[in-house]
Amino acid sequence: MVAESAHPSSTPNPFVSRSKHHGWAKMDDVPDQSSKKDTTLLEEELPAGTRITSEESVDPIVDSMPESSTAAAETATRSNHWRHHSSNSHHNHHFRVYKRRWFGLIQLILLNIVVSWDWLTFAPLSATSSEYFNVSETAINWLSTGFLFAFVVISPLVIWTLNRGPKEAIISASVLVLLGNWIRYAGTRATGGHYGVVMFGQILTGLAQPFVLAAPTRYSDLWFTEGGRVSATAVASLANPFGGALGQLIGPLWCTKASEVPNMVLYTAIISSVAALPSFFIPEKPPTPPSASSALPKTPLKETISHLIHTPSFYPIFIAFSVYVGFFNAFSSLLNQILEPYGFTETQAGICGAVLIVVGLVFAAFTSPVFDRTHAYLLGIKLFIPVIAICYLAFVWAPQTRSLGAPYAIAAILGAASFALVPIALEYLVEVAYPASPEAGSTICWAGGQLLGGVFIVIMNALKEGTLQVVEGGDGKGQGPGDRPPGNMYRALVFQAVVACVVMPLPLALGIKRLGLGAGAVKGRLRLDEAGEAEAEGERQEDGA
Repeated sequence: MVAESAHPSSTPNPFVSRSKHHGWAKMDDVPDQSSKKDTTLLEEELPAGTRITSEESVDPIVDSMPESSTAAAETATRSNHWRHHSSNSHHNHHFRVYKRRWFGLIQLILLNIVVSWDWLTFAPLSATSSEYFNVSETAINWLSTGFLFAFVVISPLVIWTLNRGPKEAIISASVLVLLGNWIRYAGTRATGGHYGVVMFGQILTGLAQPFVLAAPTRYSDLWFTEGGRVSATAVASLANPFGGALGQLIGPLWCTKASEVPNMVLYTAIISSVAALPSFFIPEKPPTPPSASSALPKTPLKETISHLIHTPSFYPIFIAFSVYVGFFNAFSSLLNQILEPYGFTETQAGICGAVLIVVGLVFAAFTSPVFDRTHAYLLGIKLFIPVIAICYLAFVWAPQTRSLGAPYAIAAILGAASFALVPIALEYLVEVAYPASPEAGSTICWAGGQLLGGVFIVIMNALKEGTLQVVEGGDGKGQGPGDRPPGNMYRALVFQAVVACVVMPLPLALGIKRLGLGAGAVKGRLRLDEAGEAEAEGERQEDGA
């Protein structure tokens, strides 16, 4: 890039203009100084009287790369672009993060909790709900399945909305959550329960989910530095299954008989409304960017999709993420029906679902900060994927023990590995696909998981053997003898285990260059941010001298 002299009054500073164009205006706001890692050098202005011509200098790093290394070349170009700007600066501005970022993050957490709670409102009470609405358990399963398919239908709009900014997506989700919950309540209050109205409300809440479930990577990229993105993505993403755990655990406590179904839906609607209303007041974006990569304009949507399609490492991540999220969704939805034929109650099945999720959340709370510091995303993926596959295999025989120990223990390990995997897989995808905007890959992966989750529920329900024999006056407890009692889902569990094990080698191949999957060795967004940190440290040392 060539800098030439120009008259100060005739040529405006290009970086001031670009900053204003992208919304990074200077404002008198108090930065959050809670973390030294969250303070890095801001892209600075060139001296007055300097303009940039259209001629770009060639980065020697980029010039020496093969044409196939497009992602690495783009990263190196942006890194060199950053270094050139900062080296010509006369004023020491710093990147900063703001306390207001927590307001938006908390709102994202709350919405993910209630939207997942909405998803599993009826699944833990399949027998009780089918009695109230006078429909089959398969029809109750379709309340969960329709919710998942709704995610896929609206995903293109979600990608477009998130590309514009996370606030619009969060508000869209809030409106749909409010409408969906109160329509569901109206359906349950109708005489005898109106299943069709409830399904319509359930689909509206399903349309809300992708706006908040796919938002964490976009939100953390906009508001957090590289030292906090994994944790921010983790806490917002994993709030979603936490809401499912609450639904699994609290639903059976609120609804012990069919006549209590409307009250349960009412309580859920009130909680969802309280969680959704603050969305309209969250800030749109920070006054100044938190990192070097955040200061650059986002890649346009069309170029982002094209870049994802031409990134080989995207496909193993997408397939594995979709399959394992799909099975997690199906497993959570069908857990009650998996266990009941062997004598487990709805309450015990709900507790098993809560163990699956709560243990996962606790474990992820420990692992996410570690990966924030080490950025060892690929190592984490290769550690957790085999554990998940083995757990699905082991659960084939867990219900047959007719004791709580085996299902609870396997569910705890499965939850720990699954929850620790989600944020690092999403952040790893951002790195290998950089400079693709993060919301596209995230939304596509989540859409794949929701689509397969719905498909797996249909397949596993079709593999059910016979009809459940329910104990009269009991808590939905089955009473069939032997290892294959009526209504058992043994064949469904075998299907789940086989597919989980077949998919396992795909993510394990990531990072192997001879397979064309060596992109994991290249830091995309991290490389740019680390260059910014290095410049900031140099400036601080010069100032200290």
